[in-house]
Amino acid sequence: MSRVRQQLWDASLTVGLLLIIFFVNLLLQKYFDISALVPMIFVLGVFLISLKTQGYFWGIFASMASVLLMNYAFTAPYFRLNLLSAQSLASAVIMLAVAALTSMLTTKIKQQEKMKAESEKERMRANLLRAISHDLRTPLTTIYGSCSTILENYDSLTKEQQLKLLGETCQDAECLIRMVENLLSITRIDAEKVEVKKTPIVLEELIDSVLLKFRKQYPEIDTRIEIPDDFVIIPMDGILIEQVLLNLLQNAAIHAEGMTQLHLRVTCRKGYAIFEISDDGCGIAHDRLPHLFTGHYIHNNVSSDFSRRNMGIGLTACAAIVKAHGGEIDAFNRKEGGACFRFTLQTETMTADSISLD
Repeated sequence: MSRVRQQLWDASLTVGLLLIIFFVNLLLQKYFDISALVPMIFVLGVFLISLKTQGYFWGIFASMASVLLMNYAFTAPYFRLNLLSAQSLASAVIMLAVAALTSMLTTKIKQQEKMKAESEKERMRANLLRAISHDLRTPLTTIYGSCSTILENYDSLTKEQQLKLLGETCQDAECLIRMVENLLSITRIDAEKVEVKKTPIVLEELIDSVLLKFRKQYPEIDTRIEIPDDFVIIPMDGILIEQVLLNLLQNAAIHAEGMTQLHLRVTCRKGYAIFEISDDGCGIAHDRLPHLFTGHYIHNNVSSDFSRRNMGIGLTACAAIVKAHGGEIDAFNRKEGGACFRFTLQTETMTADSISLD
């Protein structure tokens, strides 16, 4: 929330609560003759305003306004100001103390929460940088090694050996291109500050484009598609969501050992499109499930060949893109075996309806 909007919100909240408290006290005094509760209700109002607003100003403003309102309407002589009375001075001191202490405590708590959030961001950045350095180093080393081998042994290598080395170089170069695309998406998108530009995209056209690219890269994988028969339009950044789907499909192709079939399913429910990419492979280690989308993907006891295809950066990019679209993403192991990645996108303007991923 911007500073101006925050100030407007705080001012509206302060004035609104003071008016509510004032009229509640008038009703209590008129119909129930409970004047003893008036100071306590005003103190409660000052406490709530100090708790819910930023800084000290509005709490102190509310305490002074409460003293004036209480002196004017609820202290004899009624509907006249008498600020020099002992009761008014005592009320002012008490309410100012309540406002100052509450504002001080809430400000301190908010600062601690902000520091904690910044610390978490720094931790995630550090984990992501570790993942980047680890994932980039191996394909670069392989590319350098293959090129050096060809240059140094060009005359002694057979054509088949040269083609094999060049093929491996191309595969590693494609891997680097995907990593760079994912990194650009992560750095481009900050879901708290940047709103993606959404345009209406036809679901069937999106899926066709994704499958064309995926099957070109993995023609041997049996990919089953299930989408609604209805004409579905989803507001999105088509390039970014296509990247999410490709990342998840490629992730299954690379990591789902023993997979015989890959399933891409899209359903629509309550104004949301639910995308599911599932496989019948080896599944995901349970200790890695909580950290898949956080960038906290540590390489423990994995070979260099496996680690060069690490899924950490790609899944972090997927989470950032889906979150920027206002959706949710999660992953779980299927009861019948294999893993499932699932995310949601809105198919219409936000309504009061909500959807569960369960």
